[in-house]
Formats: sequence, structure tokens, C-alpha cells
Amino acid sequence: MEKPILDAKLLEGVRVLILEDEFLIAMDVEQLCRDYGAADVQIRRSLEELGPDPLASIGFDVAVVDMRLGGTSTLDFARGLFEAGIPFVFATGYADLDEFATSFPGVEVVGKPYLGTDLVGALGTALARRRS
Repeated sequence: MEKPILDAKLLEGVRVLILEDEFLIAMDVEQLCRDYGAADVQIRRSLEELGPDPLASIGFDVAVVDMRLGGTSTLDFARGLFEAGIPFVFATGYADLDEFATSFPGVEVVGKPYLGTDLVGALGTALARRRS
């Protein structure tokens, strides 16, 4: 099955948070988001970089969340996003995806390695769900 071509401005004006501890992956995702029109892209390589209360002053519209940052689980942070209604996608290399589907219904999981269009498409879907 052929993938649909994504609108080059799918993320136009959107502020994106990337939680990714692998530097090169984070840089690739940042460029990918900018290529699709993101207004601002913030990279955080650890939860500590988000501060003591990361949801207190949300400075992004959508997030890409790796399941583990430097060995630390991001599931509590993701739960906060989910409960606050902030759109996000998981980008992870972990194989047990059933846990995500049960704990985070409707949140897309993009498995690593992934195609850039798969990730951007998932971000677009997450944003569309929030708007509807």
C-alpha cells in the first residue's frame, strides 16, 4: 500500500517538543519538523531539562516522546500530557507496543527506525485529534 503524500506545511506554525536522548536522531527530527513548517522546535535530552514541573508552562503544541531518556522512563510525563489533552506521539525502539495502546488510547506509536513521513504523519494526526 502506497503512503499518502504529506502536505509540506502540515506542521506550519506549530511548536514541537522533542524528547530524545540520541543527539543525531533529535537533530534529524528537528530538521524534519522544520521542513514541514514547524515554527519552533525544542529538543530536550532528559526530563530534568524540562524543569521541576514540566507541564506548568507548556511552550509547545505537540510532542515527540521517546519512551526512555538515558535509562529513565518518560511514561509519567506522557501520562501528564495525556491527562492534560496535549497531543503527542511516542517514537520508540521498544517492541511491546500493547502497553502503549492500553495506557494511552489513541496515541500513535512510531517504531524506530521510522520513516520521517511516518513521524510527521503521526504528529499531524495527533494535532487533528486535538482540534476535533
